[in-house]
Amino acid sequence: MHVTVDVKGETTHEIDLEAVPTATTAPGDSRPTYADLLREIDLSPHEVSVLVDGRPVPEDQPVESDHLTVLRLIKGGEQ
Repeated sequence: MHVTVDVKGETTHEIDLEAVPTATTAPGDSRPTYADLLREIDLSPHEVSVLVDGRPVPEDQPVESDHLTVLRLIKGGEQ
């Protein structure tokens, strides 16, 4: 399955799910997780939120959608 990852305001990636290394899958499950997909595009789950159909999904959940949106989290600082 191919997955389209739209990093809002930046780039769009087309990823072949079968080629994604599965570092964070649950035992007995060979499907990549959303965290695995983020790693493929050099993003950390701590920096972003992953949305499927406009709703956030846990990064440790296996990928079940062929299109997802990634929003970078904005961190404020002292002025």
